This record gives sequence, structure tokens and C-alpha cells, in this order.
Amino acid sequence: MTDSAMGAAGRIAQKFQNSAITPLLAIVGLLLGLFAIIVTPREEEPQINVTFANVFIPFPGATASEVEHLVSGPAEQALSEITGIEHVYSSSSPGMSVLTVQYVVGENRTDALVRLYNKIASKQDWLPQNLGVLQPLIKPKGIDDVPIVTATLWTDDPGRSAHELLQVAHAIEAELKRVPGTRDIYTIGGPDNVVAVELDAQKMAGYNVALESLQFALKSANASQDAATLVTYNEEVQVQAGTFLTTPEQVGELIVGVFEDKPVYLADVANIRLGADQPEQYVSFSKAGVVTNAPAVTIAVAKKPGTNAVEVANRVIKRFDQLNGIFVPEGVKVEITRNYGATADHKAQKLITKLLFATTAVVILVWLAMGWRESIIVGVAIIVTLLITLFASWAWGFTLNRVSLFALIFSIGILVDDAIVVVENIHRHMVMGGKDLLKTIPLAIDEVGGPTILATFAVIAALLPMAFVTGLMGPYMSPIPINASMGMLISLMVAFVITPWLAYRVLKNVDFSHHQGAGAAPWITKLFQGMVGPFLKEKKGSFKRKLLGVVILLLIGLSGSLAVVQLVVLKMLPFDNKSEFQVVVDMPEGTTLEQTKRVLDEAAEYLQTVPEVADLQVYAGTAAPINFNGLVRQYYLRNGAYLGDIQVNLVDKKHRDRKSHEIALSTREPLREIAKKYQANLKVVEIPPGPPVMSPLVAEIYGLDYKGQTEVTAELRKVFESTDDIVDVDDSTVAHARRYILHVEREKAALLGLSQQAVATAISTVLGGKDVTFLHGDHVKYAIPVRLEFSTAEKADIDAVLDLKIRSKSGELIPMSEIVSVESSTRENVIHHKDLLPVVYLVGDMVGSLDSPLYGMFEISKTLKDHPLEGAGEIDQFFFSQPDNPYLYSIKWDGEWQVTFETFRDMGIAYSVGLIIIYLLVVAQFRSYAVPLIIMAPIPLTIIGVMPGHALLGAKYTATSMIGMIALAGIIVRNSILLVDFINDQVRAGMDLQKAVVQASAVRAKPIVLTGLAAMLGAFFILDDPIFSGLAISLIFGILISTMLTLVLIPVLYYAYAYKRIDRILST
Repeated sequence: MTDSAMGAAGRIAQKFQNSAITPLLAIVGLLLGLFAIIVTPREEEPQINVTFANVFIPFPGATASEVEHLVSGPAEQALSEITGIEHVYSSSSPGMSVLTVQYVVGENRTDALVRLYNKIASKQDWLPQNLGVLQPLIKPKGIDDVPIVTATLWTDDPGRSAHELLQVAHAIEAELKRVPGTRDIYTIGGPDNVVAVELDAQKMAGYNVALESLQFALKSANASQDAATLVTYNEEVQVQAGTFLTTPEQVGELIVGVFEDKPVYLADVANIRLGADQPEQYVSFSKAGVVTNAPAVTIAVAKKPGTNAVEVANRVIKRFDQLNGIFVPEGVKVEITRNYGATADHKAQKLITKLLFATTAVVILVWLAMGWRESIIVGVAIIVTLLITLFASWAWGFTLNRVSLFALIFSIGILVDDAIVVVENIHRHMVMGGKDLLKTIPLAIDEVGGPTILATFAVIAALLPMAFVTGLMGPYMSPIPINASMGMLISLMVAFVITPWLAYRVLKNVDFSHHQGAGAAPWITKLFQGMVGPFLKEKKGSFKRKLLGVVILLLIGLSGSLAVVQLVVLKMLPFDNKSEFQVVVDMPEGTTLEQTKRVLDEAAEYLQTVPEVADLQVYAGTAAPINFNGLVRQYYLRNGAYLGDIQVNLVDKKHRDRKSHEIALSTREPLREIAKKYQANLKVVEIPPGPPVMSPLVAEIYGLDYKGQTEVTAELRKVFESTDDIVDVDDSTVAHARRYILHVEREKAALLGLSQQAVATAISTVLGGKDVTFLHGDHVKYAIPVRLEFSTAEKADIDAVLDLKIRSKSGELIPMSEIVSVESSTRENVIHHKDLLPVVYLVGDMVGSLDSPLYGMFEISKTLKDHPLEGAGEIDQFFFSQPDNPYLYSIKWDGEWQVTFETFRDMGIAYSVGLIIIYLLVVAQFRSYAVPLIIMAPIPLTIIGVMPGHALLGAKYTATSMIGMIALAGIIVRNSILLVDFINDQVRAGMDLQKAVVQASAVRAKPIVLTGLAAMLGAFFILDDPIFSGLAISLIFGILISTMLTLVLIPVLYYAYAYKRIDRILST
């Protein structure tokens, strides 16, 4: 064949097979790959660009309803105008509106936040100036706010307190900030320093001292200014007017009044102390066999965007070691309770090892099938391809994480296809009598070049549309289609450029004369003659072909029905085997901090008996350091005496038999029994394997009025709780807790010259405390407030507040009880909105054999249809969008269902787009509208392997299973293209169609089976991963069944199509 007669593949091979630049290109590719391995940041999970922000708008004194209508509603309307917004949420509570702006995943963070700030700044006139609404506070949040390292400082020294631990932590924070790559550093737990000015109401009355006198004295005495400079004797002298308060003694020495011509000092009417503030949160540390319930604080360290989690975490931990004995005193111990750098490094190392094993396994397979020389060629092609792909992945912006590395392991089987097909065809041509290897290589490559290029782009067409999946799942899984597609293109170039050069060097001295002659081995030909031949006979062949079609359709139907009868369970993603989980506790609102701590301690005491628990930290009144799940669920907003978390860390996976999901499930019932004793709502929260949601099972209740929504929620909650396997049921309403409303008699107060504002301020000061001023010092990192308040004992007695006296305009001290009356009431519910509509959330989870919230949701949905709610009757249910009519009571299902629906919808669209592109590619190649349908016919056959495979192994059909099925479309089409192209070549060479069909199956069986086995081998190395096992099962069983059926079905279908169209084949 002349150069001009050869196609592009043959000419490229001829150009590079003996070129001096070819080995240099291979070396450059290897070096680029090694460079990428060194510089690519390592993380456990992909970095998802999820941007959202909380906007806090205080409205002191307003009711929840007033906040809803005057603040939250107008703010939601304004914020929903911002482009790129996906959802706007609001929570209206007495005195505060909290709005959450969630942007579409992938939205540029900087641009998104600029638009948010601009919108709020431009809407400053949305409320009257004197209404009392304070300035909004904006707090952006993103993936980089999740700490990668947490260190818990604890002590078993009874002489040390959490307050001392907090001072140590504050000293450490600045040192940690100096570590390159660190970002946000903060400490949880321990009371801060405060100068507590505990007022004695009786002494104040005795000395005729009013509260406002104390405030004035503190403010006016704590002032200093750089007044000016003096010039004297040719010297400029700086003058400072006044000095700050620096000690609690100075505070006590302030004169606050005069009584009987003697000065009254602040210390005369108040107890003044510098020390720990009243605890608003408790943190304790427990470690099996070491310590139980020790006072603790936790330092959380986040990293800067784009930095290597492994390197930053290692540097932070090294700095802790350096600080020991310097900033960390004796008796204070540091326990690293989170190290995402170590888990990321371990996962990366493990997956790189699997990558090497998978490569070795494929090389051995080629060795056994074709010989050691051919295996060297294929092995080098795989290594070069993988390393260049790693470089391309780094250049694209991906990190080395579990998904990107799994993408490469999964890809090995398809990346090696091009090299196997090329090498096998070179080998076959030499066996057929090729004398000159330099001439044979381009001819052999050219023969399979067209189909190989087409097959490569077919695989890319199947995979690449998945990169456009929306929502959190899109960027989470995007390394798979993008890395695999880049790898396919690179493998194609390696097969045409480097493989010919290497084949010539490795095979040039091989004597092929003793090898099997042209075509397939006789036994293989005989095998396919027996399998395919009966379908090609003129008389009975047509019936047998129809019978084969019926059998295949029946098998497809039976395989699909496995999901219907729940032999294959559908789930978004299975749980991973993590090293941690959380216990989240909500006590009835109004519960004291100490009672919340008591419940958490009892739960922690039980958890210490679980053998797999390494250590745990109790957080009462605050949240544990957030992970990605906590970020999305906004656990960082969980602050209050009635709220608490337990962070449970498990021993290393190598030292336990049970997976984290099994351990978490086993603890749920004992923990629930503990919670039940205290009327607590307790949830066992595991780290989700993929994108987090508010809760696995979420029902959003909409309706005309909030009272009606809460009534519907109460009824619906009973249905949740009565449904089998539904656990962790909770809703966004709160149990009624007591509150006192102090009414000021305005007329009487006005006659006395007292304003309601003055009365309210005085009550707020003594009960809640008011930081009037601050103590100054040279080495103070956190400002120490000087706080006016009642003592803890007096705060507990409303009568003590009523005994407080306030000065009238005549100078007389008037007891609060004369102008204030007390009304006992209940606390208001928080009012939630989502996308401008009032909503009540009802959440839950599902355990049991199915362990998939989808089935619990459908069971509840069916119950609601069969047995309507007593009060609301039959209410509409919406599965895909908010209700069309928000004025009727209705339910919108959300949670894992929403993510599952969106993911599978988008993947289905991607699958369809991929099939259309494959069809167009094959039409362009074969110039026929019918032949592509034959070539793509085996695609449905994959379900015959995929579904029974999942059922056989007891695995759930997940999003990764779907990815495997999508990839199978491209892989199977490759086999079909090779078969049809070979049949056409043989027919054009003068061979009878029947013989060409059988010969195609026999000759192409080897490369088809070899590439199929290679893909299956690659998949075997991810079979043990909890998340990606679905992908492996789809590939292994799908390739196994569809490859076997393809070698029979395609020849038979093509024969049925072509036996009357021989002339057309000859003319193309």
C-alpha cells in the first residue's frame, strides 16, 4: 500500500516509528507525569465550588412574625434578584433574621459575593431609618471553611480548668497562623476572660446609686487620646491625655456616686472579679482506657484554597510538636482529633498502589495472551498514557483525590484498548507473512486505525456528557468523564506515535515463522462456526434469529425487573467506611446547658463501651468543628444551651472488622433509649458518601398559614414515626418553652420621667449582662470586657429584677416593680421560608435491609394517598418542584430524593446525548443509517449483566453503577465497530459473506476478549471500595455478558442486514 493510500493512522505510525524524536516525546511525557504527581494537591474528596452566605439582620425586640414580614420577606425578595442564585432560605426568630443565599454549584465565589454585597448595599433604604433594624452582617461560607486539622487540648489535672486551656489555645492560634497554607483558625470551648461587675441591688439602693451612674462612670473613666505635642527646649514631646483601665482594682476604685458626703466606689455596690466568664458551652474529651470527660477545648485549622491538604496538615501537626513545652505547659495534652491530610494521603497512596497493581495485571494478561515482548509494548503504552493523563488532570485543575484516581483505575481497561488492538494487529500481520517490520507496522495500524479512532471517540462521546451533570454531584464526579476522556485521547496518540516505535525495537528480531498462520486458531473458528453458523442458514436461520431476539429481549426484561421487585435496591451512593461519625442532640428549648451536658455525658459514657471507638469529644451548647456535611447543613449555626454534639472518632480501619456504617447503626438504639429518658431528640449522623443534603429524608410542608402548616406537620410526623425503619424523625418547630414578658406601664413611667427604653435597657443589662467597656493591656489578644450584670443567683429570680431601682427625673430611685408587670408566656416558633414561601421541614432517615431513603419516602407517600391526614385530608405531593398553588397545604419531597432524581435525570440525558453522538459518528464512518443501529444493538445487553451482577453480590444500584453503564456503551460499541469493519474488509477482499461473518468473530475474538478482560481487571481493583463498587460491578458483569453476546449477536444481525446488500458493501 502506498503512502497516499494509507489513512491518517498509518501515516502517523510511519512518520514516528523510526524517528529520533519519538523516545524524547515518551520521556517528556513520563517527566510531566512525575511532575504532576509531586505538585498536584492531595485531598480525600474533590473540591466542590459551592458558594453560599449567611446574612444576619438583627431587629431587637421584634417578634418572629414581625421579623418575618418586615425584614425576612423584603430581604428574600431583594436577594432572589441576584443572578446565579439557586435558593434563598430564611429563618425568622424573635429579634433576628438569618438568611442563607445558596448559589448554583460552580458559580465563581468572588463574583457571587460581590453581587451579594452590592445588592445589600443598594437596598439599604428598604426599611424606615428609625424602625430599629440594625446593619446586616454577611458571612460567606465555602468548602475551604471546613477544618482539615483539629487538635483537642485536654487535661486530667484537677487543678486546671477549661478557662486555662482556652488561654493556652489563644496563645497557640497566632503561632499556627504563621504556618504556610493555613487560613481560618479558631477555638471551640472554654469561657473567655471577663471583668464581671456583679451588682448588689440592695447596696445600690442603700447608697442611692442608679444603674446609669455605673455605666457612665465606666465609660467616661476608660478613655485616652493622643492630645497633641509640645515643643520645649528644641524638643517635641508627645502628650497623651488620660489612661485606660488596665486592672480590675482600677475598675473597683471608680467613684459612682456620693452618699452622706462620702464617695461611693464601684466596689461598694458590686462584686468585681477578673476571671472566667459564665460558661456558654462545655467541651470535654474522652479516650478509651485513658481519660473520661476531661475538660477540653478544640482548635480548628482550615487551609487556603488550592493548597495541598497533606502538606498543610503535616506542617500544622509539626508546629504543635514544636510548641509543646513552650506554649503548651506541662499537664496540658494535645490530641489530634482530625487529620484530613493523613486520610487524603492514605487514600492517594492506596489508590496509586491499586493503579500500579491494575497496570501490572493488564500487562500480565497481555503477556499470557500474546507474549512477553508484546506485554512490554502495552505496559510502556499504559504507563506513558497514565502519566501524561495525570499531567493533563493537574493542568485542568483537578487534585489527587479518590474520584480522580478512581477515574484512572477505571480507565486502565479502556486506555489499554488502543495499544492492545494495535499490537495484536501488528502481531497478526507478521504471522500472516509480513517480512519487513518497518513496512508491516504502518499497514497493520492503518487497517485498525479508522475503527480505533472511531471507537475511541465513541467512548469519549459516551463519557464526556457526564461532565455536564448539574448540582453537587456534577463537580463531585466530573474527574471521571474528564480524566477518562483526556486519557482516551492521549492513549490514541500513544498508540499511533510511541507504540509503533517501541514495537519496531522490541519485535524486529522476532522470528514469526513458527507462530500460528493467518486467521484464528482452528478450534476458535470451529467454535464460532457452531455458535454463529446456525443463524446464517437460509431455511432455518431466520427463525433462529427471531428466537434469539425474543430470548435477549426476555433477558433484558427480567434483568430490569430485579429493581422493581427490590432484589436490586436503588440508592444515590452507599455509605463509605469512614473513621468518624457524629451524634447530634437537640434538647427541648429552654433546657439548661448543664442538663444538656448531662445527657451528652451519658451518651458519651455508652459510646466509650463500643470497642471500635478511639476517642470522642462532647460539645454542649455549641457545634463540633464542621465537616463538609456540617457545612451544607449549617451545623456551625447550632449555638444554644439546649443543643449539643458528640464527635466520635473510630480506630483505624485496619484494626476493626466492622465498617463505620455498621458501628453507627449498632449505636443508634442504645443512644435513642438514653435520649428518650430526657425527652431529647438524638440523631446519629454519618458522613455522606457524596454530596450532603439537609437530611436523607425531607418533607417540606407548604400552605396558607404557618399555624396550619405546623398542624399538618404534627400529623405527618406521626406517619413518619409509624413507618417501618424510619428513624431520627424531627421537624423545624420547637417545643413550647416558658418566657416572661415584662410590660412597662407607660403612663406611670412617663409621669416619673422614665422611658420604656431606659427600663428595657436596665433589665437587659442586669439579666443578660452588658459589656460597658473593656480592660486594656499590652499582651491581650482577645479584648476583656467589663460587664455589668446580676450574680448568677439573682439572675435566676425574676423578683430580684423587679427589686432593681431606677432613677426618676426627680432623682428618686423607683423599684422596677412599681412600673413593670410580669406576664408568663411561651417562646415563639422560628418561621422558615424557602424561595419566598413559608415552609416547615420534617426530616428523617431510613435504616433496615433497604437502607435507602427513597423507599421510605415512597412508602410514606403511598400511606398518605391510602389514608389521608385527619385534619388536612388528602394533600398534594410534589416530587420535582415547589407546589404550583402555595395557598393549599402540600408536601414537596426533598433530601436525598432530590439529589438522586437530579443526578439520574442528568445522567440519563448525558447517556442519551452520548448515544446520539455515537450514532452520528458511526453514520459518518459507515455512510449508513441502519448499520449504526446494528453496531449499537449490544448496548441494551449490558443490563443483562449489570442488574443480575448487583443482585448476585447484594450491592445497591447507585450513581456510580450508572456511570459504569454509560461507560459500557462506548466500550461495547468499540467491539461492534471492529467486527463490522472486519466483515466489510473481508467481503471487499472477495470472501463469502457467511464465511466473513464467522471469520470476523473468530479473528476479532482475541482482541475483543483481551480488551474486555483488561477492562474487567481494572475494575476488579475498585470492587472493594464502598462507593465505587457499583461502577466495578457494572463494568465486570456488563462487559462479561455483553462481550459474549456481542461476538454472536453483531455477526448475526449484520448478516441479516447485509446478505441482500453485498453490492453496497463492495461499493463503499
